[in-house]
Amino acid sequence: MELIQGTHKAPKFAPEDYISNMPDNVITHILNRLPIQEAVRTGTLSRNWRFKWNMLSQLIFDDDFFEYLSTRESDENHGRIIRRLLLHFEGAITKFYIYLEEECYDIEHWILFLSKKTVKDLTILKINGQALDLPIHFFYCLELKYLKLETCRFKPPASFHGFPDLLSLELYDVSGKLAEFFTQCPVIEILKIGLNCFNDVKPLDIAKFTNLQILYLCLCNLDNTMITSSSGIFELVGLLPKLHELELDFQDCKSFIEDDARKRFPITFPCLRALSLSNMDLSSGIMLSFAFEMIRSSPSLQTLDILARKWYVDPLPEIGYPEVDYNTTGLLQLRSVVFYTDSKNSEDGKFTIWLIKYLLACSPFLEKMAIEASSFLYDEKLEFATRLLALHRASPVAKINLY
Repeated sequence: MELIQGTHKAPKFAPEDYISNMPDNVITHILNRLPIQEAVRTGTLSRNWRFKWNMLSQLIFDDDFFEYLSTRESDENHGRIIRRLLLHFEGAITKFYIYLEEECYDIEHWILFLSKKTVKDLTILKINGQALDLPIHFFYCLELKYLKLETCRFKPPASFHGFPDLLSLELYDVSGKLAEFFTQCPVIEILKIGLNCFNDVKPLDIAKFTNLQILYLCLCNLDNTMITSSSGIFELVGLLPKLHELELDFQDCKSFIEDDARKRFPITFPCLRALSLSNMDLSSGIMLSFAFEMIRSSPSLQTLDILARKWYVDPLPEIGYPEVDYNTTGLLQLRSVVFYTDSKNSEDGKFTIWLIKYLLACSPFLEKMAIEASSFLYDEKLEFATRLLALHRASPVAKINLY
């Protein structure tokens, strides 16, 4: 069955069609909210709607779209169908999302098409197979504001001088010389970098984004001599004065050093309101101390998420609990806390209990704390809950949910 179909004849005495008479920008907004296959099918509603779908300004070819095509067409026809669809769009395309498995189809021509359509929001996800070499015309999409790439190789031509208006950049499994590219995107506000990125990027390259407001960083990507210590992370975050949301992922970060694990840092992060620490081994006093210092140094923090997970066969060096003086630590502004632990041993829960004790004692505005410990056995979870109930709460309304 072809995706692009004909039309049905409308009844002779049909009621007045208010929707068809709406302004074009309103109709475009409605169509953009539909899956692209459903937007195209509106062409069968009436003669008046035959080409309304040509006004689409957002083209989302995601996995749902390709799953839909697979029920109607063989895989070798998918590229041809997308090519035919693109021929119908004459106006600006503000958003383009393409999901690719092993087959890359005719992406060079699709990107050439986009480079002439002032695209502002571009996502290219390559899921399986070899990394995608970004086509040369990708580097001519100079109006880009939002860019997300997965499993791609970044090889800009010598004439490329960056995306001057880029506000959001997400990179996952992207290779190439990115440090220079970072310096050519001066107004970035959102930066998210997952596993398997970077060959040449150092923390100071990230620190050049002085407008950065949201940062997700997989720490194992960066220069080990600078980022695998508390001081390295504090130095980086301290150079981002507008940062209000931070997520640090410690997956595969096996060399977190202990030289300054007990050190208290004079740096504070007054704008930071949301903090997420993923894949932390809280049974290590080193990482436990780091988590405590990050929280203590963020006086405006309102949302905290911690994913505690052991990634190592050999434990990190143990230094014991950080020392906490509740009279001098200061109060926190936390409203919401989420803990997740995949530990199979309730004994490891004592490290989580220590951190929870600090948070409850110093958070007078706390509203809710969710703790997911689904890997605990029933008796272990009961013991854990009993210890939680005994902790002092500075907030009279704080609720603790244990899952």
